[in-house]
Amino acid sequence: MPNRKNIFFFYKHTPEMEEKVSPLKELTAEHGFEVVHEVNEANIIVSVGGDNAFLQALRKTNFKDDCLYVGLNTEDIGFYTDFTLQEVDKMMTSMKNEQVEVRKYSTIEVKIDEETPYYCINECSIRSNVIKTLVIEVFIDNEHFETFRGDGMIVSTPTGSTAYNKSVRGAVVDPRLPSMQVSEIASINNNDYRTLGTSFLLSDTRTLKLEIVQDGNDHPIIGLDNEAMSIRHAKQLEIKVSPRQIKVLKLKNNSFWQKVQRKFL
Repeated sequence: MPNRKNIFFFYKHTPEMEEKVSPLKELTAEHGFEVVHEVNEANIIVSVGGDNAFLQALRKTNFKDDCLYVGLNTEDIGFYTDFTLQEVDKMMTSMKNEQVEVRKYSTIEVKIDEETPYYCINECSIRSNVIKTLVIEVFIDNEHFETFRGDGMIVSTPTGSTAYNKSVRGAVVDPRLPSMQVSEIASINNNDYRTLGTSFLLSDTRTLKLEIVQDGNDHPIIGLDNEAMSIRHAKQLEIKVSPRQIKVLKLKNNSFWQKVQRKFL
């Protein structure tokens, strides 16, 4: 990483985490990197924690596509965190000697009521916040596809297919497929209401539009990765695969499918 020397550490500023991160900053300097305190000065962003910390780092630093992101786990490696605190010296040496590779992860772009878009690397979810079904009109490329009635829907990226999406029996998707997956949460299917009843994939050329039927359940919970949005009276979500890709520093010989095997099999 000869042209990338400025590192910003993202972590919870608790006494416990400060104690863990302090020696990391010293080790960073020993390996010829510089710790910066402003995100806009960084070209490497290191999240310290688990996958949730990594997702927060992306959101709080606005999904910067001109930086490398590195996930450093305090316990075991995860889907986005290839290194642990016990392997920091190894990580620094690997970065200096370019024994790592940069993988580009797709994101989805979410516009809520045609406002400024948000980005997700895992999924966007919309759920009922009361004990009442949510009704959503589903459009693909502005053509009406179905009327959904149930607890909610999940739109996930390929890398996010192993997260919330998998818990509702969605498919695990190869990250090399530029796509997004739409999955139902407890849909109602009977003689009065009918949906596809299964997850489906949309290519990166498609646009998905979800219109919330205002029938008294018009305060849905909208989740972007691991964060709930404080948006009330949302009427419409427009979702598509974004051209913005996140560059993540990964160990070689640690593929997505190796991680799936390690986590689930």
